[in-house]
Amino acid sequence: MTLVPRHQTTSVTVGSVIIGGDAPVVVQSMTNTDTADIEKTTEQVAALARAGSELVRITVDREEAAKAVPYIRDNLAKMNIDVPLVGDFHYIGHTLLNNHPAMAEALAKYRINPGNVGFKKKRDTQFSQMIETALKFDKPVRIGVNWGSLDQDLLTGLMDENAKLDKPKDARDVMHEAIVQSALLSTERANELGMGNEKIILSAKVSAVQDLIAVYRLLASRSNNALHLGLTEAGMGSKGIVASTAGLAILLQEGFGDTIRISLTPEPGGDRTKEVQVGQEILQSMGLRAFMPVVTACPGCGRTTSTVFQELAQDIQNHINASMPSWKTKYPGVETLNFAVMGCIVNGPGESKHADVGISLPGTGETPAAPVFIDGKKAMTLRGERIVEEFQEIVQDYIENRFGDGA
Repeated sequence: MTLVPRHQTTSVTVGSVIIGGDAPVVVQSMTNTDTADIEKTTEQVAALARAGSELVRITVDREEAAKAVPYIRDNLAKMNIDVPLVGDFHYIGHTLLNNHPAMAEALAKYRINPGNVGFKKKRDTQFSQMIETALKFDKPVRIGVNWGSLDQDLLTGLMDENAKLDKPKDARDVMHEAIVQSALLSTERANELGMGNEKIILSAKVSAVQDLIAVYRLLASRSNNALHLGLTEAGMGSKGIVASTAGLAILLQEGFGDTIRISLTPEPGGDRTKEVQVGQEILQSMGLRAFMPVVTACPGCGRTTSTVFQELAQDIQNHINASMPSWKTKYPGVETLNFAVMGCIVNGPGESKHADVGISLPGTGETPAAPVFIDGKKAMTLRGERIVEEFQEIVQDYIENRFGDGA
């Protein structure tokens, strides 16, 4: 696959993770627990990290949350989980960072929202205090602008200037400019205080796809800072997945974006790790990263009235999902594999030949035989009641032979 070259950005080191430069696009996530609840937050961070989140952001909104951060970090270390923790600060971040040096040290990065770091005369002072703390502890920051909390003084000023023009711009274009200016002006201030761009990541969060694309194109044209991509509120279920994919895929294909988060609204009590899975699948579908073997399966049609191929595809996918935590360590490179589970003779053999291991199951009215292809060549034909189990065994043997210690 030929991709547009990545937008050249300054690399930023966050704990053990590199963002920007030539590094792969990084997937991150955020907890929705009360950070002051050390046990629950530790559990969720651990679950997100195990799912593949390479950074995890936690809310630090009050004294109790700030006090909890070092304990969360220590608990994770005891579990051999070294995922970098990012502190999300709003309104009183400058006070919390100043009053809780253990928290400031335990975090790998600080997220600062210039729209609510302070108001009027306090804005510059309180923003500067946060940058100075980051410099003191040698921590990078994300300057994260959000249109839901945009600097109203900046926006009003730009709107007033626009109204005086002979041909005023659309109000939405002015808002885009205000978002970008907020990020760039804050970066300038951080630079003045001694923070280099190798410590600064920028984001410009909106909740509509076309605004996302427009804002990041504008920001990328005026900055070489590493960029964090994501809709600020993607939504729930398929709506959130589709919206995130539509916006991020375009920007990533144009070479923009060094780290992403899919801000899905989970169902009540839903699995928070879903946002990690979606982020990984976006990057893998575009050929930018490989996280786990891909299972290609046909959608089914009138030729495939049997559900055998669907059940086999699901069984293989579930087997991969369950096995990947151990496979990643035991079989380096396994994430690049492609399996095919096809339902009839029309495209089945052809798709199976393109996969590392593929099977073409018999469709309606076809001979009850399932040819198996390995590395593009027909290796055998399965028949009988144990096709599913036998194919799973073939997959496991292939992985062992190709990536095992004896490979």
